[in-house]
Amino acid sequence: MLDSLSRPARDLRISVTDRCNFRCVYCMPREVFGRDFAFLEREQLLTFEEIARLAQIFVRDFGVEKVRLTGGEPLLRRDLERLIAMLANVGLQDLTLTTNGSLLTREKARALRDAGLQRLTVSLDSLDDAVFRRMNDVDFPVARVLEAIDHAAEAGLQPIKIDVVVRRGMNEASLVDIARRFRGTQHIVRFIEYMDVGNTNGWRMEDVVSGREIVETIGAEWPLVPVDRSYFGEVAERWRYADGMGEIGVITSVTQPFCGTCTRARLSADGELYTCLFASRGHDLRALLRGGASDDELSAAVARVWRARDDRYSEIRSEATTDLPRVEMSHIGG
Repeated sequence: MLDSLSRPARDLRISVTDRCNFRCVYCMPREVFGRDFAFLEREQLLTFEEIARLAQIFVRDFGVEKVRLTGGEPLLRRDLERLIAMLANVGLQDLTLTTNGSLLTREKARALRDAGLQRLTVSLDSLDDAVFRRMNDVDFPVARVLEAIDHAAEAGLQPIKIDVVVRRGMNEASLVDIARRFRGTQHIVRFIEYMDVGNTNGWRMEDVVSGREIVETIGAEWPLVPVDRSYFGEVAERWRYADGMGEIGVITSVTQPFCGTCTRARLSADGELYTCLFASRGHDLRALLRGGASDDELSAAVARVWRARDDRYSEIRSEATTDLPRVEMSHIGG
């Protein structure tokens, strides 16, 4: 199934909750997502059975090969292992999850692996504790996230990817330290350009540290060699250390857009299907699920949306587009 720009659907990102226990300044700034913010009620969330049913349709009818569970913070969703066990049986090649690590104990990591989770991505924006606490804005210590990464490795949730959102004036001085910490560990650090997702994070182009600058900064410490992308739709530009001590990735949605090879569909926690991270609106699948639609009817609805898909926000980003309303990242995952 191809969209209007001949892009297949290969990757489904599923948000299981819009709630998070962090208030990261680039995603859920406290001044917006404060004490009185109205998060989704439980009955508005897709059930695990509804999520698994939709995932099965995406795999069977559209060729989706990879599912990533996101949030919010997905480990806030109670009994998540039950959903993972259900998804592990729908025929996926890759089942993974992105977390801030705050709730990832040794026992939780083992339970996730036993349920069928294959890999893990952990968000970690700085090794400097003061910087990290300032960015998560809940005074959470970096040491506990590092412990969570160790727990994931012990449980066999590998290769582990470390996501670093780089914002000028906040954590660009942390790049080399993070690269040094994970060189030779088999963990893969991915540096992400600060993006204008949603409308609440105060994004400005001057706050973006470009992928080229990131590569030059790390390459000045340890020479880097470019690596070909391993599959169509891979978003990270890959670089390996010339001395064989692993690799890093750089995600350049702002300065080097990759819309032309984007194969991602996104399902929000309340059952809205989004065709772009920067989308203004979604398509309601929950109403179909709860209205008695058959699998064939659900499949036809998804096909209509995907065939009409023409999103390429990052390629056409301008002053005109950055003022458009966009769904918040906490609602549909990164």
